[in-house]
Amino acid sequence: MSGAEPAAGEAGAALEPPGPRPLAPGSNDASPDEGLVEDLCLVDERAVEQLAEGLISHYLPDLQQSKQALQELTQNQAVLLDTLEQEISKFKECNSILDINTLFLEAKHYHSKLVNIRKEMLMLHEKTSKLKKRALKLQQKRQKEELEREQQLKSNHYDMERKYPNSATLSRAQPSNILLPGTSNSLMGLKINSWPSRL
Repeated sequence: MSGAEPAAGEAGAALEPPGPRPLAPGSNDASPDEGLVEDLCLVDERAVEQLAEGLISHYLPDLQQSKQALQELTQNQAVLLDTLEQEISKFKECNSILDINTLFLEAKHYHSKLVNIRKEMLMLHEKTSKLKKRALKLQQKRQKEELEREQQLKSNHYDMERKYPNSATLSRAQPSNILLPGTSNSLMGLKINSWPSRL
């Protein structure tokens, strides 16, 4: 048992962290940082590389995934911006189409107004043409009546001249001696005999 105890004591001494090193005589001015620097110099470079590789291998996949996600996000944002620009252009086109539709509606409204005005003008033209025809017919009728009246007067005058050949001399006689149609022959003879001899 005495042999095992020294071995255990040596193992425990090996596991215990090294204590502070005793200062050399005459080295009362040495700072504690110098001991840390010496400890860092004792660290193995291979262990540092392995630790670095372990850290990188632990965090690198997540970082790569984050990078890929950011790239996809930027691509999606670019696509989204393109689609937004397209939609904005479509909305602008829709607004312009709405303006065009309002213009077409106004044009249709004014076209219907023009059609109504044209119909009214045609109706007025027909009415004026009918009035002109009616006025022309009335004028022709009046002219015809006047012409018939003149012809009747002429025919009556001609008949009187035929019946009474001395009507030319009678026209120069006194109004009391003018013979009217329908007078008797005896009266006419008296009237004629009573005329002065100079006629």
